[in-house]
Amino acid sequence: MIEVRNLTRSFEGRTVLREVSLEIRPGETLAIIGRSGSGKSVLLKHLIGLLSPDSGDVIVDGESLGSLAYSGLRRVRRKFGVLFQGGALFDSMTAEDNVAFPLRTLTDLTEREIRIRAAECLRVVELPDVGPRRPAELSGGMQKRVALARAIAAGPSYLLYDEPTSGLDPDTSLTIDDLIQRLDDELGVTSVVVSHDMHSVLRVADRVGFIHEGDLRWMGPVDELAGADDPVLSRFIRANEYQIG
Repeated sequence: MIEVRNLTRSFEGRTVLREVSLEIRPGETLAIIGRSGSGKSVLLKHLIGLLSPDSGDVIVDGESLGSLAYSGLRRVRRKFGVLFQGGALFDSMTAEDNVAFPLRTLTDLTEREIRIRAAECLRVVELPDVGPRRPAELSGGMQKRVALARAIAAGPSYLLYDEPTSGLDPDTSLTIDDLIQRLDDELGVTSVVVSHDMHSVLRVADRVGFIHEGDLRWMGPVDELAGADDPVLSRFIRANEYQIG
């Protein structure tokens, strides 16, 4: 379980997150939605300790990130896999070597075991034949799937997705959504998805949190989103031109 307790963070005098508290339950997929600049990605970075709060805390499986030395923080980070918004693949590496990178960095597996695991992860994301190819030779959707294979390579307990369908066409977005759901079911991971894509949120999320101007204004099951009585949330949904319910 991940607990966020009264988390506040400012940059250059501007408060980006204000007293945010929430729980991320084991096995669920929690979607965080909100306008650009609302603090969604900043919250995601706090979950893995890439940012430290001005006040408040993040607790992962009973351990306070704020109280950990660097070695302890590295240990906790090994529980996480992250799909960054742009994929963040290494251009100079093949797809296989991109997936293998965390295994070489974080594990004591032999080179043979690493290559077997990398190939297995590429099969999981339905790209069994792209191992020798470099990112420039792949479509945007394929790059996202290779990045997802890398995120699961070391067997994380938690998967964090930062705008996983951003910049993708509807068919490719659906493929990514299907993969998120399948990985949750097959791997039993807990997932946090930051997204402005309401179609995607409705497909993958169990619960939804809405952040507006640094405040967590609404949290609830995805099937209660349509009936939410928060006027700011309603305007956000209408602004995205989606019909819910």
